[in-house]
Amino acid sequence: MWKTIIRRFLVMIPQLIVLSLLIFVMAKFMPGDPFTGLITPETDPARVEELRQKAGFYDPWYIQYFNWMWNAFQGDFGRSYTFNQPVANLIGDRALNTFWLSLVSVILLYALAIPLGVLAGRYNDTILDKSIVFYSFIVYAIPTFVLGLISLFFFGYELGWFPTSGTVSIKADPGTFGYVASKIYHMLLPALVFAVLGTTGVIQYLRTEIIDAKTMDYVRTARAKGVPQRKVYSKHIFRNSLLPIAAFLGFTITNLLGGSIFIETIFGYPGMGKLFVDAINGRDYSVITALVMLFGFLTLLGSLLSDIIMSIVDPRIRID
Repeated sequence: MWKTIIRRFLVMIPQLIVLSLLIFVMAKFMPGDPFTGLITPETDPARVEELRQKAGFYDPWYIQYFNWMWNAFQGDFGRSYTFNQPVANLIGDRALNTFWLSLVSVILLYALAIPLGVLAGRYNDTILDKSIVFYSFIVYAIPTFVLGLISLFFFGYELGWFPTSGTVSIKADPGTFGYVASKIYHMLLPALVFAVLGTTGVIQYLRTEIIDAKTMDYVRTARAKGVPQRKVYSKHIFRNSLLPIAAFLGFTITNLLGGSIFIETIFGYPGMGKLFVDAINGRDYSVITALVMLFGFLTLLGSLLSDIIMSIVDPRIRID
């Protein structure tokens, strides 16, 4: 298993190189340049030209690409001229916010989806099952920004139950329990919206797998031996039904770590999703290329995590 994991990491290297080349070429075809966002009526054109010369903007493309990759391998993704700080520091600050939001979202997602999927599968074709399936279809049909705006307006502005923007109260002192509580309080509503939108797939997969598993021979044998119904579901049906969920768990985690453009923008949550939108609006190409590269790496990592998780859930599946 460890040999395969190392081999997969080695295979990721040429994949990331090809991805980086595509990102670099596409960035060159985008209108303007990293300094376009700095131009105002008061900007001295000579100063902008000086910045372009200093950044090697007029060097051949392959030299620019090599310099960009060489600096990236050393952790230097350039400087954000919109935010006036190194890109690595900027992404690091936002990534921490997105990580905590993702962690809470994953916990809420599976805390909601697994019980609903189990109930729908165990009591299929009942009113309870039909209600859960109806809920799944309704949530699946609602666009992300619509549910986000409705939740923000109703729970944030009308009822005032949750904050409407930010990650922590300005009155909270860092290092105190109140500070931690404030951060959790600020991320609850966007995390809940994130989780609700993600429950549909998990519910449907789990429901289908449980219904199919109830007709399997090993389940019939367990029941014939007098195994209690509770143990039949917990030790036989439920564990085998988790395989499709485990297959997507790695992608779910890495996708959440990439941040949600709609959720973070709507709720004013300063994570990587909102940073990506701000970088596009400000034509901050250093930030855009670094984020796209990071999102690509997370996608490849999600594939590996899914294989590892599946091998843990089902011992019959081993990566050799």
